[in-house]
Amino acid sequence: MDRLEDIEIKWNQEKLLPAVIQDYLTGKVLMVAYMNREALEKTIETKEAWFWSRSRQELWHKGATSGNIQKVLKLSLDCDQDTLLVQVDPQGPACHLGTESCFNQGSDIFPDHLRKVIEQRYQERPEGSYTTYLFNTGLDKILKKVGEEAAEVIIAAKNSSDQELASETADLIYHLLVLFQERQLDFHEVLNVLRERRG
Repeated sequence: MDRLEDIEIKWNQEKLLPAVIQDYLTGKVLMVAYMNREALEKTIETKEAWFWSRSRQELWHKGATSGNIQKVLKLSLDCDQDTLLVQVDPQGPACHLGTESCFNQGSDIFPDHLRKVIEQRYQERPEGSYTTYLFNTGLDKILKKVGEEAAEVIIAAKNSSDQELASETADLIYHLLVLFQERQLDFHEVLNVLRERRG
């Protein structure tokens, strides 16, 4: 979608268009907002998300105050041409509460949920936790486990067992997330690299 003139849009009675904001890489729905014609024009022009605030009755540039802008990568109308899918590269949390998505309550998806549990273990170090054991023994132990689990993934793949491969891959991902926490590397940095490679 490059020019409004080329598209027939079915605006609602308030001359607004519902916009579903989705993380382009993960597919996670981040928020739902509304655009009027000017907001959509600015979104197309700047390649950043603009909306119409129904409560304040004014144009709203997402992230103008917080810095959490949303770089727009793709715009798609649904089959009825009355709802817009906005696929973005988020530069921070989408929700005003500081969470990645406005739909986070009780619905965290992997790997976010696991990452948060590992971060909690890192901070609290509860006794009897295997994750605590890894953090307490240090980087070399964690690296050794990552290497071992990577080798086990290869063996499982050679054995042609889907169940074994899934299990060993889960172990590898877990230990990688432990490594990222130990090195204080945000998992979203990895996602950013994937976004860049995707172009």
